Amino acid sequence: MARRLTEKRLVIASHNPGKVREISELLRPRQIEVVSASELNLLEPEETGNSFVANAKLKADAAALATKLPALADDSGMAVHGLEGAPGIYSARWGGPDKNFDVAMARVNDELGDNPDRTARFVCALALTWPDGHCEVFEGEVAGTLVWPPRGEKGFGYDPMFLANGDAGTYGEIDPVDKHAGSHRAAAFEMLVEACFPPAL
Repeated sequence: MARRLTEKRLVIASHNPGKVREISELLRPRQIEVVSASELNLLEPEETGNSFVANAKLKADAAALATKLPALADDSGMAVHGLEGAPGIYSARWGGPDKNFDVAMARVNDELGDNPDRTARFVCALALTWPDGHCEVFEGEVAGTLVWPPRGEKGFGYDPMFLANGDAGTYGEIDPVDKHAGSHRAAAFEMLVEACFPPAL
């Protein structure tokens, strides 16, 4: 049985403002105070894991150890079928040292070339680590297809080129509320909340 979170303060072990904002919004009904790794001036650990789960756990463990608070970390990315699962865990790194996702999206499109298979998955692993080292991990995903050129200015990362199955627009076009309801992060978060969080107030 998963451990329940009883603490009222939680570190989001991310320096990505889009991820911090999205996770904060998902947590709002739980009456938990959220503080980000960047607000606490935590260093970003090197992502040396070979999977989304391993990297999420690595980041959550480092933040919990440094702050003595429970820490929630996300590792997510896009796996493109026609690129044999790339960019995968290297999704941010495809944007170069500045993590420029316009560059990353262009690279995905260029490497696909004329490949008619433009199916892809967004994958998200969430790790919740306590200061004593206990960790719970959950993984969610959503399937879709890639569009070019990118569409919409909402969302972040690869959102403007990802059209989830059943959605009317890309993650860059649809309302963030709709994205949150059906995203890979929302799927992982639903499992996390059900297993580890107290009921919403």
